Amino acid sequence: MAIAWTPSSGPTLGIEWEVQLIDAQTRLLRQDAGLVLAGLRGLEESGEHPKMRHELMQSTVEVVTGICGTVAEAKADLAMTIKELQRTAEPHGIVLAGAGTHPLSDWRDAKMAPSQRYSELVEQIQWPARRLQTMATHVHIGLRDADRAMPIVNALAVYLPHLLGLTASSPYWSGIDTGLASCRSVVFGALPNTGPPPGLPDWKSFEDYMDTQLRAGTIRTIKEVWWDVRPHPDFGTIETRIADAVPTFREVGMLAAIVQCLVQLFDAQLDRGYQLPSRPSWVTRDNKWRATRYGLDAVVITDASGATAPLRDEVFELLRDLEPVAWRLGCVEELAVASEVLEYGASSERQRAAHAADADLTSVVDALVTEFAEDRFVLRGDGGHGG
Repeated sequence: MAIAWTPSSGPTLGIEWEVQLIDAQTRLLRQDAGLVLAGLRGLEESGEHPKMRHELMQSTVEVVTGICGTVAEAKADLAMTIKELQRTAEPHGIVLAGAGTHPLSDWRDAKMAPSQRYSELVEQIQWPARRLQTMATHVHIGLRDADRAMPIVNALAVYLPHLLGLTASSPYWSGIDTGLASCRSVVFGALPNTGPPPGLPDWKSFEDYMDTQLRAGTIRTIKEVWWDVRPHPDFGTIETRIADAVPTFREVGMLAAIVQCLVQLFDAQLDRGYQLPSRPSWVTRDNKWRATRYGLDAVVITDASGATAPLRDEVFELLRDLEPVAWRLGCVEELAVASEVLEYGASSERQRAAHAADADLTSVVDALVTEFAEDRFVLRGDGGHGG
């Protein structure tokens, strides 16, 4: 089975940000994506918008960028689209927020988007899909050819805990504290064909793997392989899917900057004949779990012999290594936001601090709404109340 790769010119990027629709009064999720999307300007003949679309549940709108050259360009693209989404949502009493889960809303109240593909998905997977009221942030980075895809996918898998720790934003599920930094990782991980990539060494191995999966009926299309990082041959990109939806534009830019810098670094190292980073599959899986449970407070495994180090230290070292690449790509400012997250906490930590201050999960939703609207971190004592 030959899978064609659409070449990209340089490390272009695109972002997919899944945004929550929240009732301005009750602070619960609103299952009204269809209502909001129907009111948008610039709808195509199909009735769809080029940069906003349904996700599985009606509580979510996915906002996407075009093909961008820089992180700043992608953020500006997102900002224009979000402004239009806010304009359409506001008359319906809907405000917006970003997080991997909603702290209060019950997944059993969710309504599925009107899509035959989604209906077939739920029919096939059943309960794990019906409870999938979760949100994520995906980043696509362009690659020149398919031969580079799997080595870079495998190298990015080493940094899954870094990306998840910095973006973990789902400590709460249906009104309870799960004890996890990223409950979304567990909920989404219950689906088949998810989790870290399996470590396929080259593009031929990927083609053979997909051929086998399709022949066995495990998947109907390669788009049903939802690894935490995967190749996307139609777009000619590497797509990271590990991150929770984040609350602020600044954190979206941070995530995009880290991923773009990593892919550019690995691409250059392949040109020089270097061997890219790798970890045994058991290390990759265990490190993802550690970041899922503890976020940036995790202690992660750093080699096959079982050596460990604090994830915060590992992230700090990564940022230092990526800074020269960020200068070349023009995303130093966005990369630096990660240092602020190390200092002030990822969203899961900020949400728990908001709850500790008021002992009320509605205050957590208020803080998320404020962070999204004002593009700033709400810290304990700030008194953010929904912007």
